[in-house]
Amino acid sequence: MNTSTIIAIIVGSIVAVTLLVITMLLIIGERKKKQKTISFEKKAELDGQKKKGSTYTAGGEFTFGEGEGTLTESARDTRRPEPQLQRVDLGSLTEETPVPPVAEEPKPKKITEPAAEPTAVTDAGEEVAPAPAPEEAPEQTPPVSETVDAPSETIEDVPSAKGRLARLKGRLARSNNVFSKGVLGILGAGDLDEDAWEEVEDTLIMADLGTTLTMRIVDRLRDEIAASDVADEEGARALLRQILIEECHPEMDRSLKALPHDDHPAIMLMVGVNGTGKTTTTGKLARVLIGDGRRVLLGAADTFRAAAADQLQTWGDRVGATTIRGKEGGDPAAVAFDAVDAGIKQGVDAVVIDTAGRLHTKTGLMDELGKLKRVVSKKASVDEVLLVIDATVGQNGILQAKEFKKVVDITGVVLTKLDGTAKGGIVFQVQEELGVPVKLVGLGEGQDDLAPFEVPAFVDALLA
Repeated sequence: MNTSTIIAIIVGSIVAVTLLVITMLLIIGERKKKQKTISFEKKAELDGQKKKGSTYTAGGEFTFGEGEGTLTESARDTRRPEPQLQRVDLGSLTEETPVPPVAEEPKPKKITEPAAEPTAVTDAGEEVAPAPAPEEAPEQTPPVSETVDAPSETIEDVPSAKGRLARLKGRLARSNNVFSKGVLGILGAGDLDEDAWEEVEDTLIMADLGTTLTMRIVDRLRDEIAASDVADEEGARALLRQILIEECHPEMDRSLKALPHDDHPAIMLMVGVNGTGKTTTTGKLARVLIGDGRRVLLGAADTFRAAAADQLQTWGDRVGATTIRGKEGGDPAAVAFDAVDAGIKQGVDAVVIDTAGRLHTKTGLMDELGKLKRVVSKKASVDEVLLVIDATVGQNGILQAKEFKKVVDITGVVLTKLDGTAKGGIVFQVQEELGVPVKLVGLGEGQDDLAPFEVPAFVDALLA
């Protein structure tokens, strides 16, 4: 082959490889664009959920619903105005489109040179130069008001939450799991006498189930085992699994009331004692909502803990949510009110307010929490009040929950640190005592370690 043929083959190969690379990049770009645009469900299906009480399950197994919230009359006039429609005639085509006002371009100033002034002559015949003309003062420019840009709406891809609770299975298996290592061991041994049943009762009480719920479960176990032919550990496991699932109330509505209303966003409050991971949970929840294509505004109403507002704003900046905050030590109710007001004006989908951690035994602090909810309700009613509880505190968490319910109407519970030394029984008891569902569980410190609570998966993890 001569030189020309070799050069032609090389050039053709380079062109073919270049076209192949460009085609692959375009295909990958389209896939990523599709993933970011429709991260959970098709937008058409999402936009169709407008009726009150309607719910849908996102791709991450999070279930969202619309609360019964209402907007006060005083807040209706503060909503963002709709653009005015102006008729534009484009020849034969006439359509209504929003036309923004066009600012007039400043006309250039006409500069004229001053005419030469006549030279004055004195009596002595001497010429006197004319007095210089006074310089014009520079034109004053009106001050420009400083504006703060909201964080860019960068929607991060949130991985599916499906199977997150499966990770709990291994973690509970490595810990002192009283259900699988204690109860199943006793039931599978056979020949259950009174001493054996008392041991089952003690084991369940140690697992934070509480006396009332423990006695009910034990009575059901005794009746079912007596009426059936359960004779080994596998049979005992299947029976105990069925009873625990029923006692965990799978029929409870665990959807998050985070869907916006027709005239205002969903309002969500995060409450709890100090050290439960409330602010971190607020940030993780905002990440889940924004990953679902929601516009979220955060309210940093924890004005007492140092750097609490900074921590929440870091979460907001990371996922592209605006954060409303006040001065350290300021009135938290005022911050919460401003957050709701800003959310209505900006037309966001959800406002999530992080409140200050407070001891349930301090009456003054608890009354302040009630005041915060009342102040927010003057703007719009609250759709969701999530109580964040440390799952490792056991019975003390139940006492906390009861006191918080007296002050604010708890609609759901978030159990954090469930991957630690928690025994799991608190899930059953908190629902039994409060009559509200556990909606979310924290499984670690990662930004995606927040999972929707699923009863069958949780029970399977307990019995692993």
